Amino acid sequence: MNSDRLLRDPDTFQGRVEVHPFESKALAGNALGDPTLRETPVYLPPQAENQSLPVIYMLVGFTGRPHNLLETHPWKSGVILALDCAMAAGDIPPAILVLPNCFTRYGGSQYVNSPAVGAYEDHVIDELVPWVDQTFPAQAGRRGIVGKSSGGFGALHLGMRHSDLFGAVASISGDCHFEYGYAQDFLPGLRGLVPFDGDPALFLANFEENHDLQGDGHATLNLLAMSACYSPNSTQPLGFDLPIDPHSGVRVPAVWERWLSFDPVIACEQHAQALRSLDLLHLEAGKTDEFHLQFGLRILAERLRKLEVPHVHEEFEGGHFGINDRYVQLVPRLSAALSTSPS
Repeated sequence: MNSDRLLRDPDTFQGRVEVHPFESKALAGNALGDPTLRETPVYLPPQAENQSLPVIYMLVGFTGRPHNLLETHPWKSGVILALDCAMAAGDIPPAILVLPNCFTRYGGSQYVNSPAVGAYEDHVIDELVPWVDQTFPAQAGRRGIVGKSSGGFGALHLGMRHSDLFGAVASISGDCHFEYGYAQDFLPGLRGLVPFDGDPALFLANFEENHDLQGDGHATLNLLAMSACYSPNSTQPLGFDLPIDPHSGVRVPAVWERWLSFDPVIACEQHAQALRSLDLLHLEAGKTDEFHLQFGLRILAERLRKLEVPHVHEEFEGGHFGINDRYVQLVPRLSAALSTSPS
């Protein structure tokens, strides 16, 4: 671990943001050749100077980086600055905010362990959590996790698998009910391969050159990236299996079943007892979500009700994009749950 740190905009935040270069052992030798040195932003409110505080991990979505949340431009200030102002004023309970950097060449890791991408679950759970506990004035055992889109999936994935670490979990438009959220883009994803003779390797090589996601480009990248996360296969040239036949688009049942094992609608059954132990489980999506996640969320909420898992299910006005303000709405709820619940 490199002990150097950078202070980001110390005159703008009333608390402070430290950006730590974290050397990850868990990501060493990852298949994509992504860097193991990860700039990891940590926000500390003014109250961190004289007391221990709950810690909330904030996960960004596919193709996003945590640095995006640190915007301080006067006309478009970002999530962390808004939370900083509220915590400094005493309007919301203070908390330490940790922004894991799990970006990859494909745009994201889904915060899972995959030999085709890297051990990103291990990076967060086995590396960042103990490092934060040892480095900052973290209140023992009081941790929350929240994310948007793929980050929302990540919050659910990590929260249900590690409920011993996280007492409060929130998903903003998180990937769930994969049949609605992913499968609708499978055929557009194949269509995006047409200019590359149907070859995913040629598409990825071109993407490395220009990062163009116009037209069907995003659907294609999403198909390939999620395949790398959910259905790795070291015997394949790119290290993963597609859930559909690349020529006909017909679903490949065995591969699709591997994807579904990650789907929160399915995984919640295995982890129901862990979910019941949470102090807060908050699930939300926009009423006009472009990836139909509001409908997937309704299915997940119904499944949780049948499993007798306490949760909050809300739908807000809006779609999937331009909703970073939802972090600002939810972090106080997690902070309150962690601050008022017993250790």
